[in-house]
Amino acid sequence: MPGPVRFFAEHQPVTSIVNTIRALFTQQPVGTAIWIALAWCVGIVIVAYISYRHRIS
Repeated sequence: MPGPVRFFAEHQPVTSIVNTIRALFTQQPVGTAIWIALAWCVGIVIVAYISYRHRIS
């Protein structure tokens, strides 16, 4: 697997977000996973906003 694809597969957003939500619902300790999940969410929102703004202009 090429380097960038391998990096994304190991650090993809779905796993960290789902694991964080699962831990919150089951009242388990989340640790630093919540910050990784929040960073992915913010990054996705920023990319979507820039893409949407660029498409309108």
